[in-house]
Amino acid sequence: MKAAVGETLHLGGSQSDERPVGRSMKRGFLGRCPACGSGKLFRAYVKSVDACAACGERMDHHRADDFPPYIVVTIVGHLVLAGYMMTDLILPLTTWQHLAIWAPITVVSSLALLQPVKGAVIGLQWALKMHGFGGHEDAPEDVLPSRDDRA
Repeated sequence: MKAAVGETLHLGGSQSDERPVGRSMKRGFLGRCPACGSGKLFRAYVKSVDACAACGERMDHHRADDFPPYIVVTIVGHLVLAGYMMTDLILPLTTWQHLAIWAPITVVSSLALLQPVKGAVIGLQWALKMHGFGGHEDAPEDVLPSRDDRA
């Protein structure tokens, strides 16, 4: 299967079925429907809508439960730790002063990032057709062998 010069080779589906990962994650990060980009993705702080009001795409079957907080903890932890260490090199502050500076920054930045990161994870799942977004229910990829009770 060869593609002519300047022609895009599409594997695994037609061009109309294309779901770019970057665009979908960006739309989710901005709190918009990853499918159309115009409907809202959240009805509350981190509670997603059941379906997009603009295009009707179902959002209730996503599985973005534990992964977004792990990403937020990783991002905020690295930024706060780097900020703490740089501040400690420049200013001789006590532990209580550092705590007064970095604890609020940690809490506020974690709360500010949680919804956008969850939206990006939902966008990623939509783009990769995971967890029901591809029109099929979740099923195990393989069947485990039966357990040998003699051992």
